Amino acid sequence: MLFQDGALFSSLTVGENVQVPLKEYYPELPESLRYELALLKVKLAGLPADALNKLPSQLSGGMRKRAALARALALDPPLLFLDEPTAGLDPIGAAAFDQLLRTLREALGLTVFLITHDLDTLYAICDRVAVLADRRIVAVAPVRELETLDHPWVQEYFNGPRGRAARAART
Repeated sequence: MLFQDGALFSSLTVGENVQVPLKEYYPELPESLRYELALLKVKLAGLPADALNKLPSQLSGGMRKRAALARALALDPPLLFLDEPTAGLDPIGAAAFDQLLRTLREALGLTVFLITHDLDTLYAICDRVAVLADRRIVAVAPVRELETLDHPWVQEYFNGPRGRAARAART
C-alpha cells in the first residue's frame, strides 16, 4: 500500500522504512539481506542508493513518494494499492511517477489498484476505471469507453477541459 502522503516513519531512514515490512513478515531474515533487499527496492523505485540513509525530512516530495513506493514493494506484492499517488507532485514529477508505475507494472507483473482524481494518471496507467458518482459506482470500463458514457458527471469529468487535455496528451 502506498498512502497518499507516504506515511513514512519520520525517525527512520528510508532504508529502515523499507525494511519495516520485511522485519514484520520475515523476522528470521539476516540484517544484511534485509539491507540488500531495501537497497534493491529503493533502486526499483527510482531513487539513488544514497537515499537509503536519508530521513524522510531530507527528501523532496517526489523522493518521499518513491521511498514509500519502495516500502510498498518490499514484500514483492502481486497487487499494489495506491492512494492518490501523484497528489502534491508538480506535473513533471507526476508524469515521471506515472511512467515509473507503468514500467514497474509491466516489469513485475503487478496489478495496480489506485484511487485518483488525476486524469493524466488515469490515461497513463489504467486499463479499467471504476467511476464513483452519485454515491455509487456508475461505471466500470476502459477510460476510452467512459468518455462516451451518458452520465452528466462522467461527461463533464472526462470531456471537460482537463479531460480533453489529458486525452490529447495520450493520443
